[in-house]
Amino acid sequence: MTSYKVRFSKKVVPLIFFIFFCVIESFGQYDRNIDSSQTTWQLFKYDIGNVFGSIGHSYTRPFHWKGKQWGTFGAVTAGTGLLYLFDEQISEFSINQKQGVPPFIRNYGTRIGKPQYNYMLTGGVYLSGLLVKNEKLRRTGVLLLASASSAGFLQQVTKSLIGRARPVSDKGKDTFDPFNSDRNFHSFPSGHAILAFTNAYAIGKQFKNPWVKTGIYIVGLVPGISRLWEGQHWFTDVALGVAISIFIVESIDKYLDRKYDQKYNSQDKRVSWNIHFGPGQVGFSARF
Repeated sequence: MTSYKVRFSKKVVPLIFFIFFCVIESFGQYDRNIDSSQTTWQLFKYDIGNVFGSIGHSYTRPFHWKGKQWGTFGAVTAGTGLLYLFDEQISEFSINQKQGVPPFIRNYGTRIGKPQYNYMLTGGVYLSGLLVKNEKLRRTGVLLLASASSAGFLQQVTKSLIGRARPVSDKGKDTFDPFNSDRNFHSFPSGHAILAFTNAYAIGKQFKNPWVKTGIYIVGLVPGISRLWEGQHWFTDVALGVAISIFIVESIDKYLDRKYDQKYNSQDKRVSWNIHFGPGQVGFSARF
């Protein structure tokens, strides 16, 4: 029988709790959103039902897409295809930068995208909202849990189905071996990028200030970028992981609008993501 040990870094755990308390603090202004009409158990059952309902909703959204949604999907697909042409050059450049990156940033990037750290944060946010019966905090916890679970399961299935070789395997970006159990063939997409940016994007919704949002997004991008430094993923693995995170969080957030009375920053529902192409470059922009 194979045994697994979970080791929590002394440097990463305090950072997780710092992020956790920042999220909790952001809800200090919502102390009045207390629901004392239901028991904690009743609220818990309702929220867990919404977690599973959200996951199912996110997986069925493509069946309801219309012209605009399919246009966005086509743009992301085209952008990923364009970046694919430069995967090996970007990978080589990124690996060469590794020694110049401070160790604490590399350690943060490597560890924070792991499931155990992800659920420390998301579970802590939700349980805090449940214990104090704060609906906005509960809703945020549900958004975090459902988004991470939906995206995490999707990337696990996709990795196995596609079977793309990692840069460290030295087999090149064009090597695919579907259903290969060797982790060296589980490159596409990046799980670290998906879990970390899913949390960052969901937490960013709690704030109105675009500079605060941008800072949170940058922190959420570090784990994906760290996988480039380590040669564990190609750039397209990370880029698509970020796109998947945005699609899923937006989908689940809109679903939860119908399940909870309390909402946050309603203007965030109007966030607009665009992809831009130019000579030798591709970029994403967001309008808040």
